[in-house]
Amino acid sequence: MEYNTLGAVDLGSNSFHLVIARVAGDQLYPLDSLKETVRLGSGLTPDKNLDSLAQDRANAALKRFSERLAGMPREAVRVVGTNALRVAKNAKAFLRQAEETLGFPIEVIPGREEARLIYLGVVHSLPMSHQNRLVVDIGGGSTECIIGNRLKPKAMESLYMGCVSYTARFFHDGRIDKKAFKQAQFAAREQVQAIAARFQKTGWKEAVGSSGTARSIAEVLVKNGQAARSITAPGLEWLKDQLVAAGDFRKLSIEGLREDRVPVVAGGVAIMSGVFDELGLDEMTVAEGALRDGVLWDLLGRVHHRDIREVTIEQFAHRYHVDAVQAQRVGTLAHELLKELDDKAGDLVPLAGFLDWAAKLHEVGISIAQGAYHKHSAYILANADMPGFSRQEQGWLSNLVLAQRGKLSKMRPAFEDDPRLAALAFCLRLAVIFYRSRRTLKLPKLRVARKPRAFRLEVDPAWLAENSLAALSLEAEREQWASVGYALET
Repeated sequence: MEYNTLGAVDLGSNSFHLVIARVAGDQLYPLDSLKETVRLGSGLTPDKNLDSLAQDRANAALKRFSERLAGMPREAVRVVGTNALRVAKNAKAFLRQAEETLGFPIEVIPGREEARLIYLGVVHSLPMSHQNRLVVDIGGGSTECIIGNRLKPKAMESLYMGCVSYTARFFHDGRIDKKAFKQAQFAAREQVQAIAARFQKTGWKEAVGSSGTARSIAEVLVKNGQAARSITAPGLEWLKDQLVAAGDFRKLSIEGLREDRVPVVAGGVAIMSGVFDELGLDEMTVAEGALRDGVLWDLLGRVHHRDIREVTIEQFAHRYHVDAVQAQRVGTLAHELLKELDDKAGDLVPLAGFLDWAAKLHEVGISIAQGAYHKHSAYILANADMPGFSRQEQGWLSNLVLAQRGKLSKMRPAFEDDPRLAALAFCLRLAVIFYRSRRTLKLPKLRVARKPRAFRLEVDPAWLAENSLAALSLEAEREQWASVGYALET
């Protein structure tokens, strides 16, 4: 289904953003936007938990966002969380409340996925170029660096430094002195040093900054006559001197510096200075596009059936030399079982894509070792960079592939968290069992059904009598499903 209007929400470590756009063919036209300065990252306690004040600020902002998103279809809105939610130990509990407040699911995306989406947003806001571009996005808790050409990113990294975290770490009492600034700048250079050689080898002709920190620095430099339209190395030196001269962010009075940026400007400038120094930059232009815009363009691809996740799955299948014929056999049967298992309830069919992806990649671990290959497969899918997939989605794929064979007791927490995963695993396990011979078979009519905490499977007894290996495996399934609190009736 295609939609006339799409929405994206970016739950950043400093600010929350909502943007709504109208779809016209393959183009997006902005209709509305909201911004809330939440500073979620500043609410991270020393033991990496979000404190109650930060959670209250976040939920108040999400309540206002929910009013604007009311009535929009679930599939037409994508909500992503970034660094603060990646590192918070109590993120899971917070997200449950946040999703209830907002009315839409929230995906916590990995750093490199954030980088990919930022590049997508930036490149759509700039004239198309055949030359490589370096994009730097300094957020509240992380900094994404990307080199890309046209619409394709070529190198991506997410560095653990942001304007909120660095301000708290080096300027925690509000004081800004030369020593603290030097320490912050050196720490930023250390982070960038890890990627500098690889990025410089790839090369770029133009450096572009995105999001609040870059825009704020550029506005200040232009307003004060330190740059014509961009960020420059001399301009950064001037701004650093202004901050140190003020000595305290509460005493800052610089033309063009917005009030909401004052508490985090020192950390942002220190990071930008470190990036300039380590990458040898003289100038950086500033783009309008950012993460939220990239989320919108990615969502447009999904609803127009050009989902980057499909591309990722195909690339993984090729990279790990997956047996495509076997994957097709397993996937086709698993999908047929899922349709029957859904039995008009409608809660499983929306997840058919995950079952299809799991079938295509269920044997990626064989490239490591045949023994316990499902464990290797699950590890790869949980830890690899998979463009287009959120952390939760990778977790789903990993758990589903892990559940394809072997003991199910390890899956109890995942099944308790979402019983739909158990239903998908049931379909995948059966498909793997019936096609264990890795050849095309004339299977009997299979009938499946589900009840609360129970599955039913009907197979022609005559076929089972002639296929004793499958019969033995199905017999063992009763015990495995019982270990996770499910009955299997045959």
